[in-house]
Amino acid sequence: QVQLVESGGGLVQPGGSLRLSCAASGIIFSVYAMAWYRQAPGKLRELVAVISSGGSTNYADSVKGRFTISRDNAKNTVYLQMKSLKPEDTAVYYCNTGDIRGDYWGQGTQVTVSS
Repeated sequence: QVQLVESGGGLVQPGGSLRLSCAASGIIFSVYAMAWYRQAPGKLRELVAVISSGGSTNYADSVKGRFTISRDNAKNTVYLQMKSLKPEDTAVYYCNTGDIRGDYWGQGTQVTVSS
């Protein structure tokens, strides 16, 4: 079955950096678009960044210029490099993909930005 496993979250000070990873299995990774979402307490889950199978990227306005999504098809892994982190980036970050069978989500990884 499809599995997405996130890692790399943690506690970081404002202005700091983190890199999230999402390892995928059960899919032909190279043909799938991949996305990162986040959900802060009391808020709806929101799209952060998406990367197509061909490597095209799109970002939420709130993270443009600070976050970079990338993929390594040889490792079946998608990354989210986060820089200049702000307290408002605090959330659980989820990896996502989908096909005609449905949507697939990882378990999430907590990112906390605090001094």
